[in-house]
Amino acid sequence: MKETSSRTTTIAVRHESLARRSMLALLALGAAAALWHVIPSFAAEAAVVIPPPAEDASPAAGANTETAVVAGGCFWGVQGVFQHVKGVTSAVSGYAGGGAASAHYEIVGSGATGHAESVRITYDPKQISYGRLLQIYFSVAHNPTELNRQGPDSGTQYRSTIFAANADQARIAKAYIAQLDKAKVFDRPIATTVETLKGFYPAEAYHQDYLTLNPNQPYIAINDLPKIDNLKRVFPDSYRVKPVLVGAGA
Repeated sequence: MKETSSRTTTIAVRHESLARRSMLALLALGAAAALWHVIPSFAAEAAVVIPPPAEDASPAAGANTETAVVAGGCFWGVQGVFQHVKGVTSAVSGYAGGGAASAHYEIVGSGATGHAESVRITYDPKQISYGRLLQIYFSVAHNPTELNRQGPDSGTQYRSTIFAANADQARIAKAYIAQLDKAKVFDRPIATTVETLKGFYPAEAYHQDYLTLNPNQPYIAINDLPKIDNLKRVFPDSYRVKPVLVGAGA
């Protein structure tokens, strides 16, 4: 791992909630075996099977890779999901929505920078489309009906946002949100916004590949590993067993 023990403690504390502390208390009392059976099944039920977008993008002429930037809560889980998607060549945790000077974890955590914890996805458009990435994003990567929060994390830095790199991406994203809302596939209206991508700033090294490197960290085990199970279950044709890692030079 590329982080000190003190830094690990700081990150863990910032992401703790009362519910998670209760879960840890149960683990300490010897209820681990029962919990590991309950958590995945509960999360699997939370995944929403949705139709593909009616509008999608065609690969640009001569383009070997394209990029998409999305935000949906803590970037650890979102990055982890897309690292397991076939056709994705890189998924990097970072910040989007604010300026370069404030693109630092401690500052972004204030919620006053305009940034959202985001993931830049680089993909092969001949293997997977932009619309398919959005389908995975809405279905298993996060809950798009939560406003300025995701699970135990709250604040605008955890908002659900698609950062469109061009007019085509913006059009497809907006049309898909309208399609899903009209079909009422979720029990509440979608809170996801579509913003113009002005810049993406990679997060600190200790945030990269966090899910893969820390599968036993309570926050990851409870909130994020079930997303990987849901990806495998809901999108078996798009699931890859071995994740593509930033640390491996992807």
